[in-house]
Amino acid sequence: MPTRIAIRHHSMCSTFCMGGSQVNQALVRLYFEVRDGLRDPVAAWAKLTGNSQQYVRARGERRVPLDDDTAAELAAAAIVHTTARHGAERVAALSTSPLARLVGGLGGAVLTEHPCAPEQVLGPRFTGPRAEDWARAAYVLLWGENNRLVRTADTPWVIAGRYKGQKVVAIGTHPTRLSDETLVVRPGTDGALAMAMGHVLLKEFYLDRMPFAEHAMQRTDLPFLVRLQPRQDAYVPGGALGRVCDRLTVYGGEAVEVLLPRFDDGPGVLRRGVPVMRDGDDLVTTVFDLLLAVYGVTRPGLPGEWPSGYDDRTEPYTPAWQEACTGVPASRSLKIARELGVTAEKTGGRCVIVPGRLETPHADTAYRAMLALLVLTGCGSGWAQAGGSGIPLVPYLCLHACGEDRSDVGALSWALAEGLFAHRTSRSVLLEAVRDGWPMAPPPRVLALPRPIYPLPPDVDLLIGPDDHCDLSPPDAELVAGALARLAGRPAVAEPDGDRPSGRMRLLVDHAWMHEYGEALPTYRPPGLGVPLKPTQLVR
Repeated sequence: MPTRIAIRHHSMCSTFCMGGSQVNQALVRLYFEVRDGLRDPVAAWAKLTGNSQQYVRARGERRVPLDDDTAAELAAAAIVHTTARHGAERVAALSTSPLARLVGGLGGAVLTEHPCAPEQVLGPRFTGPRAEDWARAAYVLLWGENNRLVRTADTPWVIAGRYKGQKVVAIGTHPTRLSDETLVVRPGTDGALAMAMGHVLLKEFYLDRMPFAEHAMQRTDLPFLVRLQPRQDAYVPGGALGRVCDRLTVYGGEAVEVLLPRFDDGPGVLRRGVPVMRDGDDLVTTVFDLLLAVYGVTRPGLPGEWPSGYDDRTEPYTPAWQEACTGVPASRSLKIARELGVTAEKTGGRCVIVPGRLETPHADTAYRAMLALLVLTGCGSGWAQAGGSGIPLVPYLCLHACGEDRSDVGALSWALAEGLFAHRTSRSVLLEAVRDGWPMAPPPRVLALPRPIYPLPPDVDLLIGPDDHCDLSPPDAELVAGALARLAGRPAVAEPDGDRPSGRMRLLVDHAWMHEYGEALPTYRPPGLGVPLKPTQLVR
């Protein structure tokens, strides 16, 4: 039999155009044996996976060349059978895999290893601007490490926008020639710059005058009421009441002192005042009032410790304070914040942030500080996430991302945390989350990866990836789509809905885990000790 299969394989390779596909030798031998008898790829895969341990045990053995069409057929048969037998969500692909868009269009799980800040703030089905929309933007911030390597397929749109008078500002650890202006920040301090810019926007565009008031009332959670809970000799923010106040602020009456997290000088506490009102037995304030306290934007008559002005270096988050963290002069951070606010006001929100990859353990908090700038200025559709397709991303729960790292996730909590994660590893927290039914990816039966991972996920029938330990190298996505259309009898990919999601953008992520880490509202965490995956990255 092995001789017949080898001859069959050779004849097929000569029939089709050879490509770069590689397949596990044990898998392809068994697949051809079953398929030649049944003459139905989907039925063959169903029978093969009924006894899949035959080739799973051989995973990591020698891979042999396979023609691209047969490789696509094999992948399509696995996807069709798995979808019909186990459900579409058991087919998964990492967001950076060539098959990610195909899997997402079929209703599968598109997984991410990166922070989920855009979904937390803008909603689970947020669709950012397309590349050509960059050319129509009036102001673009290229923000992150990848921007010095911005020579990608989208680069012509940046150049086209500059011909129309668009201003491009690059923010990162290296300068770029594609920008009109560059802010060079120290690695890991992007969040500090974003917080200082938010301080300026709140002061000059919400207190001095209010051009974005209507936007804030209708499209953000700023007027939402938040319950305050007593702690020590003051209060801490509790859960949102789910009701909207008839105005942004309750300023003008009673005020209390609240305790807020501070991480720039070790786990510490900020003491700031907020206006409050009574709601039955509860003491409440608005998200807007809490936000002003977090950013340190003072108003007369409120208790607590406040910055004396933009040039105060001791209190976060002023332009002068960020200069000590980032190395960006205070005057330049002030200038960029004003340009962003004025341009958004005059153009109706035609400002865009193109985020690069922030190689820090606390990148999710930096992204949330950057996203807050768009929310405050009415540019909620201006988050140009690279590769975004409008398909919801699901946290990647293969345990290689949270192995026995012996790290203490409780060490990331703020000074007044309740100890939910004290002396616990990220692995134990994630396993608890799965047990409790948090919305995460179920164990995949078919998984497409963009790069090697270890250890390999258990109980996977087909592992598609570049590493020799994977069953199949990634086939061409168009060939797989064509094979899916033939085998399933319907179009392979359903285009995601491009409409903007309904609901409000959230600057308060009201979740117990976010409160435990002191990250329910935008904050700054300096670069330093982190864990492979924080529970807050899984919050929807």
